Amino acid sequence: MASMLLNSMRSCSVSPSWAVRIGARSLSTTAQLQAQVQTKSKKTLARPGVKNVVLVEGVRTPFLLSGTTYADLMPHDLARAALQGLLHRTGLPKDAVDYIIYGTVIQEVKTSNVAREAALGAGFSDKIPAHTVTMACISSNQAMTSAVGMIAAGQCDAVVAGGVEFMSDVPIRHSRKMRKTMLSLNKAKTLGQKLGLLGSIRLAHLSPELPAVAEFSTAETMGHSADRLAAAFGVSRLEQDEFALRSHSLAKKAQDDGFLQDVISFKVPGRDIVSKDNGIRPSSMQQMAKLKPAFVKPHGTVTAANSSFLTDGASAVLIMSEEKALAMGYKPKAYLRDFVYVSQDPKDQLLLGPTYGTPKALERAGLSMSDIDVFEFHEAFAGQIMANLKAMDSDWFAQTYMGRKSKVGTPSMEKFNLWGGSLSLGHPFGATGCRLVTTVAHRLQKEGGQYGLVAACAAGGQGHAMVIEAYPQ
Repeated sequence: MASMLLNSMRSCSVSPSWAVRIGARSLSTTAQLQAQVQTKSKKTLARPGVKNVVLVEGVRTPFLLSGTTYADLMPHDLARAALQGLLHRTGLPKDAVDYIIYGTVIQEVKTSNVAREAALGAGFSDKIPAHTVTMACISSNQAMTSAVGMIAAGQCDAVVAGGVEFMSDVPIRHSRKMRKTMLSLNKAKTLGQKLGLLGSIRLAHLSPELPAVAEFSTAETMGHSADRLAAAFGVSRLEQDEFALRSHSLAKKAQDDGFLQDVISFKVPGRDIVSKDNGIRPSSMQQMAKLKPAFVKPHGTVTAANSSFLTDGASAVLIMSEEKALAMGYKPKAYLRDFVYVSQDPKDQLLLGPTYGTPKALERAGLSMSDIDVFEFHEAFAGQIMANLKAMDSDWFAQTYMGRKSKVGTPSMEKFNLWGGSLSLGHPFGATGCRLVTTVAHRLQKEGGQYGLVAACAAGGQGHAMVIEAYPQ
């Protein structure tokens, strides 16, 4: 696939300086977009007989580099903080929701159902059921759409969904042989049996098993796959660095201008109050060019500077039926409309979820790319974003790999991730989906748009896309 893609994509390669021009244009046009407070007059996506599901509010803890201020906490501490922040911002009674769903990827063994532990810790009624889902980087997307399904089916009227990831302390296991020996020791009845088992332990048994961001089916790390994908689509190192710089520059501006309204302050026990993301670090092309390849060495193009970083953080959103929200006196932020999940080859198309998901979500909603006012795509790697943009702009790829007659087209960069993205804001695996959806809702309000699109890739070659409609202001 790689050689076929490289040859075919050269014809649609983007000028290396595209990101600098787009970044400058985006920074200059953001103010113009924000001045458009009148929502555009387009058709609503409401359907007769289908319950309207709304996003009432969304919050998140500051997203921090792993190993920093959150280092001594546990995942449920962050999830609890997000839930408490949601309660505080909405004034929601603690017994007013019907269900709580959380997403996470690397589970803490002591709190495997982190949704339940966090909910109890946050003070929610113990009569509210809670469960935890996992779907790699779209885990909180799955939590939200599960909530939408429960409300649409009439089982619930109000659901809290969210996600959490804590990379500062991940489970590290003994080797398989050591685990078997320890389990056998636990069952041994005589001193002789115990001494025999202890005597069987070898130095190699003590080697730990470290978790890795790698595919079980291919044994390839996601970074290595991203590097191969970028090469297959002819994405240069320069293009990736320019896009990463754009992400950090836009995130810094959004942070300074107070646009990141979803971030709540969090008093970390024994430490200071944290009130903003700490991974936003605009650099320079010269500094970024000095970094060596992180995965494919020595000629790879994916580096620490154009990749998302290991992040600690949690998010939470309140989702309700429109009828329930209005009855409780809330003014919803947005309607959650059509969504899809997609899956493809985890070896060569691991990170192409947005390419596959976008046209399906648009078709379900009866929209085209030109109808979308706000795009929020998950930025796992700059090379992954660029590869998706090129795939979406290729008739050949659409026809050869997707069974489609023509390409879906690329998002306008003047509408794309204007407040930064996962490269700069951070990417707690289980929490990013809620950030994307909440950001779309806030940008639609700020920019006066009507339709937004969220899209994300995930491990396993999976992906997600959702259409969001602004609530009338």
